[in-house]
Amino acid sequence: MTQPDETPRTIRVMAVDDHPLLLDGIKAALSEQPDMELVAEAMNGREAVDLFGVHRPDVTLMDLQMPGMGGLDALREILGDWPDARIVVLTTYRGDAQALSALKSGARGFMLKGMMRKELRDTIRAVHAGRRVVPAEIAMELAQHAGEDCLSPREVEVLKELARGNANREIAESLKVTEGTVKAHMKSIFAKLGAKDRTHAVLLALKRGILEV
Repeated sequence: MTQPDETPRTIRVMAVDDHPLLLDGIKAALSEQPDMELVAEAMNGREAVDLFGVHRPDVTLMDLQMPGMGGLDALREILGDWPDARIVVLTTYRGDAQALSALKSGARGFMLKGMMRKELRDTIRAVHAGRRVVPAEIAMELAQHAGEDCLSPREVEVLKELARGNANREIAESLKVTEGTVKAHMKSIFAKLGAKDRTHAVLLALKRGILEV
């Protein structure tokens, strides 16, 4: 009687990041695993979307900050066409804002680049098995800010102008609103972030991933 083949199917992985050294590191880490194969590499979101359609990987490792189309937009486009895609977001930020956006958009996992050496392979296996993976640090940030009001897109624009060192008048001119409107946005931003002043607001936004460096 012929015995069924019990050899586990190889997990096909696509890596997306604009840093060649990180891609090389992923390739080296996966090459040592008999149950994993790196089938595609991309350096921006557009390449990721195109290559996903060609290779249909089991698990995709997706950086968030990339030139051109970023990881979050690529994730949304891929999941729009292939809802069952399993995507793990890679980032250097511990901020809850990025994690929440990615998870709400359908990411199956979230991994800090600094922890990849220890957690990469276990995370890939867990996501491939249908589980969600969120590091404890990210989960704590999400829990800490649960229930808080999110900044509106306009408030994020004001914060970006603020981070550039612009005064209220300059922000108003750039966004084509009145200074009074800018002041109202500032008041709302401070309240939502729990910021003491303009500098504190920018620092908190950077820490939480609302703004990128």
